[in-house]
Amino acid sequence: MYDKLIFEISKPGRSTFSVSERGVPESRPEENLPAEVLSRSGPDLPEVSEPDLIRHYTNLSAKNYGLDSHFYPLGSCTMKYNPKVNERLAALPGFTDIHPYSDTDEVQGALKLMAVLEKSLCEISGMRAFTLQPAAGAHGELTAMLIARAYFKDQGASAGERKKILIPDSAHGTNPASAVLGGFETVEIKSDERGNVDLACLESHLDESVACLMLTMPNTLGVFDENMKKISAMVHEKGALLYLDGANLNAIMGITRPAELGFDMMHINLHKTFSTPHGGGGPGAGPVGVCEKLVPFLPGPRPVFNGKRYIFEEPEKSIGRVRAFYGNFLIFVRALAYIFSLGGSGIRESARMAVLNANYLKEKLKSMFYVKYDRKCLHEFVLSGIWQKEKGAGTKDIAKRLLDFGFYAPTTYFPLIVEEALMIEPTETESRETLDSFVETLKIIDREINENPKQVTTAPHNTPVKRLDEVTAARKPVLRWTKP
Repeated sequence: MYDKLIFEISKPGRSTFSVSERGVPESRPEENLPAEVLSRSGPDLPEVSEPDLIRHYTNLSAKNYGLDSHFYPLGSCTMKYNPKVNERLAALPGFTDIHPYSDTDEVQGALKLMAVLEKSLCEISGMRAFTLQPAAGAHGELTAMLIARAYFKDQGASAGERKKILIPDSAHGTNPASAVLGGFETVEIKSDERGNVDLACLESHLDESVACLMLTMPNTLGVFDENMKKISAMVHEKGALLYLDGANLNAIMGITRPAELGFDMMHINLHKTFSTPHGGGGPGAGPVGVCEKLVPFLPGPRPVFNGKRYIFEEPEKSIGRVRAFYGNFLIFVRALAYIFSLGGSGIRESARMAVLNANYLKEKLKSMFYVKYDRKCLHEFVLSGIWQKEKGAGTKDIAKRLLDFGFYAPTTYFPLIVEEALMIEPTETESRETLDSFVETLKIIDREINENPKQVTTAPHNTPVKRLDEVTAARKPVLRWTKP
C-alpha cells in the first residue's frame, strides 16, 4: 500500500504542539537585519497533529529492512546480526559524554581502550602496529597507499620509480580508486581458471616500478588463493610491498594471521568484522596495520603508554593525520567488547561458522545455478544466473523477486569476471533453518522462471515501491516532494 508523504497529510492550521502566551515583546527581525537576508515567507513545513506525526513515522519505520527482522545475504558486505550488549556498552555516558579536545589526563580510560584494541588487532593479524584513524575500509586503503608512497620516498625512490600498484580482477572495487588517489598507476592482474591470481600474468607485470600488490584475501570470488606464499615471495623479491584488503577477515580470523602469510600492510573493517551495524553507508572504521619497517610512517598522533600514563605520540616519519581527531571512538568500544566477549576460541569459531554456512548454501544451490569456480569457498561464494537468463529472467530479476519473499537481495553483477554474478554471504550468525528457507525460495523462483518468467521479470510485486523505469530514474530522478 502506498503511504502518503507527510506533506500530503498536511492540513493548514494543524500543529503538534501549543505554547502559552510569551509575556515578552515579539521579536521584530526586520528592525535589526538587512532586508536582503530576510525570508519573504515562512518555512514550507507540513502542518500535522501529533498523533498523525507519530503514526506516519511509526508506519514508515515498520517498513524498514534490517537484520533485526530479515536475512541479509549481501556478499562482500558482511551484514550480520550484532549483539545488542555491545550497543549498550557503546551508549554508556562515560564513553558518549567525552570530547576529543579533552585533556589526556581526563580520558585515560578511553586512551587505554584504544591502546588495548590496537594490541588485540595486532594479535589477530600479526601486524606490528595499527592506526585507528581511518573512518572506513576504502579510507584505510588510501591510508595504506599514502604509507607506501612515503616509505619508498624515504628509501630514495622517486615518484617515477615506484609508480605502479598491481590489483587482481577479483579485488574489491574500491582498490583501484584508492591507489589512484594515492598517486599511483594501476595495473590489472588476471585470475586463473581456479580463481587464484594468474602467476604468469603477475610475473609479467612485476618489476622494480611496482610499489605494491593489493590483494583481497579471501577474494571477491570467496576463495583463498592457493599460491599465497609464492605470491608473497615474488612481490618481496622485487622490493615491493604486499597489501591485504582485510574486509573479508571474518573468514580467516583466528585461523591464520595475515602477517604470517607475508602481508606488509592491511586494513580491517571493524564495522563488518567486529560488531557495528553499518547499513545505509555508516558508521565505519578501517584501522590500518603495518609491519615493523612501516611503523614510523603511521598517521599520528597515536595513543601509547609511557610507563606512567597514556599520551599521544607522533610517529617519527608520520604521513600526518588522515582524519579529524582519533577515529570513530564508539566503534572501537563495540569492537573491543566483541573481541573480549568471544576470546580467541570464539573468534576462530566465528570464522569457521561463516565458512560452514557459505559452503552449505553453495552445495545446496550449485545444481540450480552455474558456478564458474566450483571449489571450496570461504565466507561467501558467487553463483551465475546465465542458465536462468537463457530462459528469460536474469540475475537482476531474481534479486528483485527475492524481495517479495522477505529476503534482501544478494550482491548482483559483481565481481565483473563472473557473468550474471550473484554473490551470497550468509555470515556466521544465521541458522540452518534460515539458510534452508532461502534455498527453498530460490527454488520457487527458479521454477517460476521455467513456468512463468514474467512473474519474475516484473517483480517485485508486494513492496512499497514496485519496479522502476531505471533509465528514467537515472536520467530524471525525482528526489524531493514539490507542491502540485
